[in-house]
Amino acid sequence: MDALLVITSLPDAESARALATRLVEQRVAACVNILAPCHSIYRWEGKIEEAEEVPLLIKTTAARYAALEEAIRAYHPYELPEIVAVPIEKGLPGYLAWLAKETSAQ
Repeated sequence: MDALLVITSLPDAESARALATRLVEQRVAACVNILAPCHSIYRWEGKIEEAEEVPLLIKTTAARYAALEEAIRAYHPYELPEIVAVPIEKGLPGYLAWLAKETSAQ
């Protein structure tokens, strides 16, 4: 099992909670951490922008990544959402087994 940590950001706590709940309900994520709001500075359509955002840390497997990405794109309010996946190289074996179990299609 190849575990992944997927990162995205939402514009507010309400949309972050809604997306996190949907991802866990659909079993494309075993767990989603909703982090404290942060201040983001980025270039968009040629201009420097600033926004308050709510980051999410999403735990899933490589096998479920495509379905996770599809769900994020379907329910994310941004035109071009941040979706970045980082492989989890090591972890507590019991936790990684739980992650795999919770994201298996049932």
